[in-house]
Amino acid sequence: MSEFKQTFNSSLGKKLLMALTGLFLCTFIIVHVAGNLFLFKDDQGYGFNVYANFLTHFPPIEVVAYLLYFCILLHALYGLILTVQNRKARPVAYASQSKSPASWSSKNMGLLGAILFFFIVVHMGDFWYKYKFTHSVGFKEYNTNVVTGARSVVDFIPLDPNFEHSATTDRYTEIIRVKDLHAVVSNSFHNIWYVLLYVVAMFTLSFHLLHGFQSAFQTLGWTHRKYSPVVKFIGTWFFAVIIPVGFALMPVVYFFCNK
Repeated sequence: MSEFKQTFNSSLGKKLLMALTGLFLCTFIIVHVAGNLFLFKDDQGYGFNVYANFLTHFPPIEVVAYLLYFCILLHALYGLILTVQNRKARPVAYASQSKSPASWSSKNMGLLGAILFFFIVVHMGDFWYKYKFTHSVGFKEYNTNVVTGARSVVDFIPLDPNFEHSATTDRYTEIIRVKDLHAVVSNSFHNIWYVLLYVVAMFTLSFHLLHGFQSAFQTLGWTHRKYSPVVKFIGTWFFAVIIPVGFALMPVVYFFCNK
């Protein structure tokens, strides 16, 4: 046990934990951006609200969610420790600075990570905490004709203060009552300051992943002249461009198009 503890207290051990938690977080943001695509559906929030309800009431996903929160904290903590250690090891700045985006991001991972951590705290406070632990989120009732597919939606006020969700069928009508997280997201995305914070955070995420994704594979020793260019391509175009742009488009579209 002491050898195990000593390994993960070493600089290499910390980098290994950073790599493993970072790759796990990369898989999460793929799922997260895919689920958030429901926001672009013109269905009065039905798809997104049902999706949010599923994420917060399906036990296996809830277990993974708490593992995710632990990984975020661990990744942030070890990132801070490594940043401080690197600063102490090299108190004098480089005489010449490379102007390539990858080199800039590699030298500023601590700053990028701090901005992202601040955004995550704000983001989870606005959405996850309100949704899970407060009564400030309203409810919607969706009535769907299972034969024609026609759907109507009304506000729903539960009599039971502990009510979470329900799904019933009345003859040919499916009745789903869920928390209206879509309304909370829409309100936040009509706040210019939140939109700006979101876009800046996604710009930061882009630079963080530009270096972080490739660095994780290097730390784990998963490098090969045949496959390393593929990792670089995925890290650059998928994680550093497509995913951050996909996230950033959500508040921008809502602010300008969904008045």
